[in-house]
Amino acid sequence: MIPGLQPDMNCPLCPRLQEYREKNKQLYPKGWNAPVPPWGDPQVEFLIVGLAPGVKGANLSGRPFTGDYAGMLLYNTLVKYHFASGIYKADPQDGLSLGNCRIINAVRCVPPENKPTSQEEKNCRPFLLKELHHMPALKFILTLGVIAHKNILACFNRPVTSIKFKHGQFFKINDHITVVNSYHVSRYNTSTGVLTTQMFEDIVDSIQQKLK
Repeated sequence: MIPGLQPDMNCPLCPRLQEYREKNKQLYPKGWNAPVPPWGDPQVEFLIVGLAPGVKGANLSGRPFTGDYAGMLLYNTLVKYHFASGIYKADPQDGLSLGNCRIINAVRCVPPENKPTSQEEKNCRPFLLKELHHMPALKFILTLGVIAHKNILACFNRPVTSIKFKHGQFFKINDHITVVNSYHVSRYNTSTGVLTTQMFEDIVDSIQQKLK
């Protein structure tokens, strides 16, 4: 493992998140309850960046987008467009595997109410930046929501106001990498129609076509 690439299991950088982790250890003693590492080979062309682990999802399972509703749309779509294989069963032991795709969260620890503070995002950003530096083949970054979008901009030293988040937007962040925006695959967004299955599939389909 590359030193400094992943936060410590008991990472102390964000006191509020550390305290929340400890509370969840009491509530869910069999859960992961630690910073959630990325999933997937770093030698891939496609990176998906989410917000943070869900309290009853990745925070308990230890695998991004696994254990709560958000993973259903994400992983079913990745399987459909051949970025994953197997059947998603909301369990890290379900046998699902990724292909030419890696998944990470902008904030590694679960935040109360799914809302990290700006300082917590900043504290965790070095880990995201190091991941980007260790993905030499990277061509596309799909940001799920505004927080993922603005943290990717910050990693490339772009002002947050320089490129406004817009669902379906593709833009070059440098000579080699294109950033793509999508609404987050959260249960709230899908249940309210902010993000439909077709809307998300269209984006992943476009990325697949451009990687051919």
